Amino acid sequence: MSVTVRSARRADASAVSELLAQLGYPQGGRAATASRIRAWAEDPSGAVYVADADGGLLGVIAVHVCPFFERDGSWGRIVALVVSDRARGRGVGSQLVAAAEAFAATRGCLRMEVTSGNRRRAAHDFYRSRGYVGEAGKSSRFLRDLPRADDGPCRLLPEH
Repeated sequence: MSVTVRSARRADASAVSELLAQLGYPQGGRAATASRIRAWAEDPSGAVYVADADGGLLGVIAVHVCPFFERDGSWGRIVALVVSDRARGRGVGSQLVAAAEAFAATRGCLRMEVTSGNRRRAAHDFYRSRGYVGEAGKSSRFLRDLPRADDGPCRLLPEH
């Protein structure tokens, strides 16, 4: 099987939607996914790559770069990684992660980060096999949904 890792295109939206659904992230249709692919392509701090095997997509990864505030440099974050059920264990994930890491490295990143649900033990083993170190127990993750912009104005504190 010959796999090419390349930047995602809007035409990949249906296949990307199917991949994301395999991990329990159903999409709002092809147009919504195509719109996100376009938005990521236009943002120089992010990239989306797909693993293409003769026109059939076997995986997708999204990576974003963020500058540190507390020190110089940046870090890269794998925002999403999905490898098709039929291609897992065949090196596709490693190729996608390598592409994400290369993207981050070209933008001066000093570190990569990825989060993975506690129930995804095989994913944890995959990341460890690539040199990622588990940080569970060293910090906690807190989430809060924000109101949508069309729900009313967001109030910022006045500058002093």
